[in-house]
Amino acid sequence: MGEDAFRVEARVIEALPNGTFCAELSNGHRLTAFASRRDSENFASLRAGDKVKLQLTPYDLSAGQITEKII
Repeated sequence: MGEDAFRVEARVIEALPNGTFCAELSNGHRLTAFASRRDSENFASLRAGDKVKLQLTPYDLSAGQITEKII
């Protein structure tokens, strides 16, 4: 993602097919979260309720890339 991307915390709502997840931000906004192919095996164990950090761009707030799982 570009230099204008920003990071936010979200909670996983449900796992979707192909390594994507439905996530919810603290303000109630829901979006599709995904992991890069390189990191997809690291996030395969995510479950509903897990907290993650997402990287979003201001151009598309409907999808974000998972950068890490918050423990």
